[in-house]
Amino acid sequence: MSASKKNKQPKNKLPLNRILKGDCIENLKSLPDACVDMIFADPPYNLQLEGQLLRPNNSEVDAVDDAWDQFDSFAVYDEFTRGWLSEARRVLKPNGTIWVIGSYHNIFRVGTALQDLGYWILNDVVWRKSNPMPNFRGKRFTNAHETLIWCSQNKDSKYNFNYESMKAMNEDLQMRSDWVLPLCTGAERIKNKEGKKAHPTQKPESLLYRTIMAATDVGDVILDPFFGTGTTGAVAKKMGRNFIGLERDDDYIAVAKERIAQVEKMAEDEILSAAQTKRALPRIPFGTLLERGLLKPGTVLCDNRNRHKARIRADGTLVTDEFRGSIHQVGAHVQNAPSCNGWQFWYYPTGEGLVPIDVLRQQVRAELH
Repeated sequence: MSASKKNKQPKNKLPLNRILKGDCIENLKSLPDACVDMIFADPPYNLQLEGQLLRPNNSEVDAVDDAWDQFDSFAVYDEFTRGWLSEARRVLKPNGTIWVIGSYHNIFRVGTALQDLGYWILNDVVWRKSNPMPNFRGKRFTNAHETLIWCSQNKDSKYNFNYESMKAMNEDLQMRSDWVLPLCTGAERIKNKEGKKAHPTQKPESLLYRTIMAATDVGDVILDPFFGTGTTGAVAKKMGRNFIGLERDDDYIAVAKERIAQVEKMAEDEILSAAQTKRALPRIPFGTLLERGLLKPGTVLCDNRNRHKARIRADGTLVTDEFRGSIHQVGAHVQNAPSCNGWQFWYYPTGEGLVPIDVLRQQVRAELH
């Protein structure tokens, strides 16, 4: 029986939260079309190392010299890259996204392949390492970053981007495309029985946390075709997502299984679900507040400083002495401004003081949810 037939998965049953052993392209071929929501790929970088690298104290730098990172030529590497990216695009849902990380050795070649295969690049993100390894030879700049390319499956994808969550994680500022995060060190760095690094390019969990939070929701399926020691799986499990890992090395698989088994999923009432974008929230017309009796015609609204006033009419419009219109139009008029968010501008009186009408809108939304 061929490897592809042996690994063939039933169309209606994905190998969720499992690691498939073997060649990544063959394992990708075993998966059905359009079955995963996000892919995080940390492929071989094809580092083209030349000679032994020593620190100033003559100790050897533990560089990536494994067979899986060695290719005979750029042409061979490009063929491999297009092979796995083609299958990855097939298994990615039409509205799914893919993250591919690399260094200057390979990321530009990967970017070309992504565009040639029909992916649509959304961002390139620079991971700035807060604790990079120095350039010991002193012949180049310290290589202090890696690049992630974030793509949708195609140009017209209605991809998921949890904008509000990213903004909340960044102290209510838009998340930028340069991320300052430390390398994987200390207790997070997994060691083998000899006390050496279990994997030479283990990524920090903080990096996976951010990509998963940015582009997925609870229950989504995340595929990692170069699973290594299971960082993607560990973070996915913690955040209430499902994972599928592809890996050919028995030692890495053993480490990943043990690592993921020890991970505890976050409590349901914690931060599992990404904050909804404002555009995704149900639209509540101002008139709904009148229909539900939360506000009454004749009520006088004012701004938070009680400088401007307007009275509510039965049809949901506001009226001043000289102007009538929506909550937004009247708010803009009284301020002599080009526009106004009436939900945030207008307040209604209560026994405990003024309360923004947006509180009532949120109340209706909660009831609908």
